[in-house]
Amino acid sequence: MSNDQVFWNKLAKRYAAAPIRDEAAYEQTLSRVRAYLEPSHRVLELGAGTGSTAVKLAGLVKSICASDLSSEMLEIAKERAKGLDNVTVAVGAVEHAPDGPFDVVMAMNLFHLLPDLEAALEAASQRVAEDGLFISKTPCMSDMKAWKWRLMLLALPLLRLVGKAPSVVRSYSVAEMDAAVARAGFDIVETGNFPADPPSRFIVARKRSLVD
Repeated sequence: MSNDQVFWNKLAKRYAAAPIRDEAAYEQTLSRVRAYLEPSHRVLELGAGTGSTAVKLAGLVKSICASDLSSEMLEIAKERAKGLDNVTVAVGAVEHAPDGPFDVVMAMNLFHLLPDLEAALEAASQRVAEDGLFISKTPCMSDMKAWKWRLMLLALPLLRLVGKAPSVVRSYSVAEMDAAVARAGFDIVETGNFPADPPSRFIVARKRSLVD
């Protein structure tokens, strides 16, 4: 078991009990996601955590698979999904998620916690059906006010020492996230920042056709 698996497994119960940090931004994100979902869609959520988002969206789609590195997070997700026969879970890193293809692949608040953004986006792209959708949201800490970012950089090593932070926290800008998604073979159809400060970049993108 990796250090990150241990970290997230230990955090699972506290994470599940904690209130959503920015309820308005979360609801705004869900509203935009719902606008793209259809009853025939097969959906994969990468980094699904305790399944809150998957459960909220399950009634709009044919099926949704909640995938996560943490088995303890997904145990909570299974409890939350009781009574929903179209929700499944899959334990594993992004590159080991179910192959699909899926009509929609989502990744919310995930990419800044992974060591290799390009590899993660490639893994996501491989699981999106041709002409399917990729929907992501990523905190863009490079666009934070400089003093806030410096404080966070100072705090991270200390937080890791006491088991309060994961081994990887990456910093991207809004522009970097947009460009990375485009390089992964997607055409961006919608963007937003929910919240705006510090920005958490919301991107909806369609998989580029191989025939183009």
